[in-house]
Amino acid sequence: MLKIITRKFLEVFFFIVLITFASFVFVRLAPGDPVLTILNVDELSVSQGQVEQLREDMGFNKPLLVQYGHWLINFVQLDFGASYVTGQPVMEMIMQGLPATLELTLGALIVMLVIAIPLGSLSALYRNSWIDQISRTLSIIGAAVPSFWLGLILIDLFSVRVNWLPSMGKGGLDTLILPSVTLGLAISSVYVRLLRSSLLESLNQEFIRAGRARGLSESRIFFTHAFRHSLPPVITVFGVSIGSLIGGIVVIEVLFAYPGIGKMVVDAIRQRDYPLIQGYILVMAIIVFIVNTCVDLSYRYLNPELKLKERETSR
Repeated sequence: MLKIITRKFLEVFFFIVLITFASFVFVRLAPGDPVLTILNVDELSVSQGQVEQLREDMGFNKPLLVQYGHWLINFVQLDFGASYVTGQPVMEMIMQGLPATLELTLGALIVMLVIAIPLGSLSALYRNSWIDQISRTLSIIGAAVPSFWLGLILIDLFSVRVNWLPSMGKGGLDTLILPSVTLGLAISSVYVRLLRSSLLESLNQEFIRAGRARGLSESRIFFTHAFRHSLPPVITVFGVSIGSLIGGIVVIEVLFAYPGIGKMVVDAIRQRDYPLIQGYILVMAIIVFIVNTCVDLSYRYLNPELKLKERETSR
């Protein structure tokens, strides 16, 4: 365990160095000038001297590596800077929007699990039956439908036509339903097919046949052994696709005017708010890293063979 923790700390160090440098460079290579945005040159008359003075005050006239060095020193001190637009500390703005994004993520994952686990399990248990055909057809349709189009359909149906649910903003639990269902439906199709194929592979393993030979009930064989054995591939794909999930949340938050961190960063990109964009990239990267680390650690629980290999290696 000590070796695992040490390796993870080294991975975190190199990961943070790479992601901070990449985000700093790529954000500044993007078209647009934050100085012109701050001075609002489209609406106000601004002299070139004022532009150059503000650029010097903000340090944009210094070499890129020097700018990165100053930003990295502040980052080590947990200072992400202040927004160019609002003047608020970046970390304060992120912490204001992050809870809403996490709520939406949790809601989408609940919807995904409610759909993927029953459909994937039934599809594997009744292979090539009408249940399997319906499940596979629904998963293909779900993968083909863009999430933003599905969201527009749900808004038109449940907000405009029948007026059951609000379509925008954040308030009570009812404002979370439509965006969660939209995002959950969009990602569930992948996990229905993956869980089906993983369960079919698990049900053909030798230990399943041995369990039947010992007289274990089918329900115990399925839920205690086959289902657990089928989870590592599903969790692996989830860890890999967490970045896509975050990207989908940005689209859904903009579509439903949900005041999360995704909508905030879209506005920041439009306004060339470099500190907020960099803070968002770094926080999301750390979240992805934490999720993938949890996925790696969960293998030791879900797959006992890894524990045996570690014991044999340590001897």
